[in-house]
Amino acid sequence: MKGTRFMRIFEIYDEENNTSLGTLLYYQREKTFLVELVDGLDEWTAPFMFSTYARKGIYTIPRDISFLWVQERIIPSTRQNISSILKTHKLKEYDEMKFLELSHGRCCQDRLAIRELSMLPDYIITRQKRNLIDCTVLDDRNILCFFADNQTRKIDLTKLDNEDVTEKVCKNQQLLRSCMVGTGGYYITFNDSIDVPAADLHDAGQSVPLTLADFITFTCNNIIDTGECCRELSCTRQNLAYMTDHGLFEPIKMNARGNLYLKGNVLSSKWG
Repeated sequence: MKGTRFMRIFEIYDEENNTSLGTLLYYQREKTFLVELVDGLDEWTAPFMFSTYARKGIYTIPRDISFLWVQERIIPSTRQNISSILKTHKLKEYDEMKFLELSHGRCCQDRLAIRELSMLPDYIITRQKRNLIDCTVLDDRNILCFFADNQTRKIDLTKLDNEDVTEKVCKNQQLLRSCMVGTGGYYITFNDSIDVPAADLHDAGQSVPLTLADFITFTCNNIIDTGECCRELSCTRQNLAYMTDHGLFEPIKMNARGNLYLKGNVLSSKWG
């Protein structure tokens, strides 16, 4: 898989022995960094900041830790003479990726550097098959996740080994409903501040024998809008609005321009 205009790929390597240790992915639109370590690294061979993850056999590094690794290798935005530095390098604003490229990712604390790649390494392509495609909140504790390997899994958030999720997300409906798939499908995020890695969700979830395509087919065939509902019932929009207001139908989603209805509910109303 090639890099795109919105994603750049960099190899992380040891300059002394020219050994590849991992890959840095940079998603330009979101300005998100994600590090993928090569398989087989341990706490002694992995970059120091990632040693705890490598010891646990975790090689896909969370976005916040990946970003910290980048920050440690570049000039901080709080540097007193940062305006002069930006001007010297003809930069209009502070940009972590540009500063990382200027130094080729080098840092005085280790022998690592980065170099750009045109293609994703095979080990990342394999791992990304367990990344997320989509997700939806089911109730106050369960979510449904669709993965790139065509797996659909139901996850009980209260059973995750993640205190932020069990103690904050599950006790705050507004925070829970903010759930969405994060950059690259690597995680879900709540309010873009509390993340859960896709791998954790994949491992913790209960398999559901349906795919995302099945749900899309159901939606296309069984969810109808106001116009379709009127045609099924041979009534006007005013009649439909009256019936809806008086509880004959309960829209599954309401909108100022029209509602969405479950087709089965609409048809069953014709039975008497």
